[in-house]
Amino acid sequence: MIRNVVGSVLALAGATAAVWSPFRAWYDGRHGSDYPIGDLFTGITDDKADVLGSILLPFAFAALVTLLGVVLRSRLLVALAGVIVLGFTVLWMVRVGQAEGSLVVSGNGRGLGDGVANAFGGGVLILLGALVMSGRHRTHLLHPAAPPPTHPTLDGPPPAGAPYGTGDQRGAGDPYGTEDPRGTGAPYGTEDPYGTETRSMPYAAPGRFDVPVDPPGDGTRRDDRPPD
Repeated sequence: MIRNVVGSVLALAGATAAVWSPFRAWYDGRHGSDYPIGDLFTGITDDKADVLGSILLPFAFAALVTLLGVVLRSRLLVALAGVIVLGFTVLWMVRVGQAEGSLVVSGNGRGLGDGVANAFGGGVLILLGALVMSGRHRTHLLHPAAPPPTHPTLDGPPPAGAPYGTGDQRGAGDPYGTEDPRGTGAPYGTEDPYGTETRSMPYAAPGRFDVPVDPPGDGTRRDDRPPD
């Protein structure tokens, strides 16, 4: 937060200096607002430009980009504004050097004036503000919570009617797989698969008890043989 405030102040100060620079002397006492914007691409002439058609135009555009970057906290926009200011200042110096043959600095009003210094200083301040700014903070997506474990825990099996996936897939009320998968409702493994269950013997004498039926070993069942 503090970095954004400091960077914004530097960038806005640089934009103000850049916009103010065309109203100062640039070369031989001639103000920057007297140079037509077209002379930067075709060559410096003695023609005098209107204020809105002078070198002030790119600097005003750079100031607008700086303000937009500060509002949006965009370091890219602020840096772009600084590049625009420095780029047009260097381009002007190249064109003036071609027209004059050389660039000089003199204290008697001859040569480069303080308007150029304001433009350079404004561009540097804007870039410095973009460097100081921290920009917009990106919001991180929260990862969803991990699903509960599907295996039995030390707390015991889940209660009957638990949602699917918390117990055995054959039934929410049978988490350990003890239910008969054939759908009989009896616990798995409790049915007698070998025929050793007790059966009633219709030929037994009254009063006799049911006895376990075991395979006799001779291919016949004990309940099929006549009683002794």
